[in-house]
Amino acid sequence: MAEINLITYTEKLKINSINGVKYVYDIIRKKDLILQSEELVRQCIIHYLIEKLQISKNLIQVEKGIKVNKLYRRCDILVTDRNNNSILLIECKSAKQKLDQKVFNQIAMYNLPLKVPFLMVSNGNENFFCQIDFEKETFEFIEELPSFENMVEKTKFEKNKL
Repeated sequence: MAEINLITYTEKLKINSINGVKYVYDIIRKKDLILQSEELVRQCIIHYLIEKLQISKNLIQVEKGIKVNKLYRRCDILVTDRNNNSILLIECKSAKQKLDQKVFNQIAMYNLPLKVPFLMVSNGNENFFCQIDFEKETFEFIEELPSFENMVEKTKFEKNKL
């Protein structure tokens, strides 16, 4: 399990209340969303990506539609390089939800059509990072995500091998 403190990013969030309902502003989709636990995690991760990993907002897609086994699904966060190649797939869960095998199976299924070399699963309290080697058909858990540029390089290398 990777050690990052996503709670520190809550101070970056724009939260307001309208008629007793709390909303958080999504800087990617440029709109207010009802502040639910999973949305709080997603927004903290977005700020982590921008501030810690120096990923441009323009390269982050939220609730991206994908087709998995003829079914349409939405992945929470997908990061691409400047050529629109997917480099990082992120699955966000509520802080109350345990990160179990079902969650890892979900992100693995989402990754079948995408073939993204870096994965992240988080409920805000626990964070797991994974690097996939498609040629060897293996994966390994890693302590932290590489820099954006290193992820881009790894993606180029993986795409050339396929």
